[in-house]
Amino acid sequence: MSHTAHIRSHRKPRRSASTIAMRAGVAGGVLSTLAVAGASGSANAAEPVTQTLELPTLTADLAAQVAQSADVTQQAAASYQLQAERDAAAAKAAKQAKTDLAEAKKKAAEAKKKAEEAERKEAAERASRAAERTTLSASSDTGSSTGTSSDTSTGTSTATGSAAAVVSFVQAQVGKAYVSGATGPSAYDCSGLVQAAFKQVGISLPRVSQAQSTAGTQVGLDNLQPGDILYWGGAGSAYHVGVYVGGGMFVGAQNSSTGVVEKPLSYDPPSGAVRVL
Repeated sequence: MSHTAHIRSHRKPRRSASTIAMRAGVAGGVLSTLAVAGASGSANAAEPVTQTLELPTLTADLAAQVAQSADVTQQAAASYQLQAERDAAAAKAAKQAKTDLAEAKKKAAEAKKKAEEAERKEAAERASRAAERTTLSASSDTGSSTGTSSDTSTGTSTATGSAAAVVSFVQAQVGKAYVSGATGPSAYDCSGLVQAAFKQVGISLPRVSQAQSTAGTQVGLDNLQPGDILYWGGAGSAYHVGVYVGGGMFVGAQNSSTGVVEKPLSYDPPSGAVRVL
């Protein structure tokens, strides 16, 4: 046995490699944790600055864009609505115009039909009166040949006084237009002419032919005098009137085709006559 074997060594015992590695790992972990914490703290400290500077700017821009987009959308909607209203109004106007045109055509056709019927009726009545007044024409011809009637024998009016004034007035209107409802001075209907003629001598006659046909004393057609009122149709229901001017002639506002004319009694033999002078 060595003489030094009982002496304790003063050297420190060697540490094992595993112990050293474990301690190094712990130290590294601590340092890593501190590094991460420091980095995190730095990041957290900078973040409020970024939010404070950038976020409000982005929010304002986005709000402006949204508002602008809403305005554009509203304007487009208003434009579409206005165009739709215009299109609807145009369609309505076109439909109304089409309806009015159809109505006008219908009324024109009805008016034409009535005018044609009136003309046929007048022609038929004339033919009927002509047949009924054959004896009147024969009587007039006989009077002319024998001289029993001064009016028909001379072919001129022998009227005097008020009758002459009436005759002169109606003869002066010959050639003027016939217009329904007209009372002169440029146009007349049949009763308007008769009324205007007698107004010249201070006599006020009714306006329409029905009333004028009963305004005086009924006289026979074989006893006519200048200034007598001739009527066509029944007394009180006459549809036409004129003035006898002598010489077998009368003056009347006949129709829109002929206007005011002077014609012989045989042209359109009257139904009767009244005398107011």
